[in-house]
Amino acid sequence: MGTPPVSKSKEIPLRADAQRNRDKILAAAVRMFADEGLDTHLERIAKEAGVGSATLYRNFATREALIEAVYRNEVAQLCDAVPGLLAAKPPYEALHAWTRLFLDYVTTKYGMIDALRAIAAAGDSPYGQSRDMIRAAITALMDPCVAAGAIRTDISPADLATALEGIALTSAKPEQRERAERLLDLTLDGLKISA
Repeated sequence: MGTPPVSKSKEIPLRADAQRNRDKILAAAVRMFADEGLDTHLERIAKEAGVGSATLYRNFATREALIEAVYRNEVAQLCDAVPGLLAAKPPYEALHAWTRLFLDYVTTKYGMIDALRAIAAAGDSPYGQSRDMIRAAITALMDPCVAAGAIRTDISPADLATALEGIALTSAKPEQRERAERLLDLTLDGLKISA
């Protein structure tokens, strides 16, 4: 007789007030990490969020857990922007606008790189699922562009994701924004179908 399958527990949804507190903590952490770096005292983040330290620690037992949650939350927000952009803009313009959001996301994460590497080295990589989410977002943006005849069909979402990662690696610092936007424009121009 075989071993019974291990059931995967589902996350229990938070109460509305608990979710609001968690969201406030994440928003405050993004601001504080961007302004003061990752060594910001967690108690200061709790104060900025308008919650007690116990509430912060109930949601995020360690600094690493908070950093990882901030990272995952920012990826989710970036990817969740796709439907709204596609509803508001023609496909190519939506893709263009999303790449600017990608730059914003990368710039705010620049100071978190060392901490994220440490989390990954500890065996809990925040990157795998995030990379899949970003590629799915790029696919959702590129498919309507292809259908509209706006971009080439021989460039895959994985190709564009790799190009975006390359731009992020070389031009992620806030002071490099102008250069990063030029590189993005060059990349997106290469996607367009020649007239």
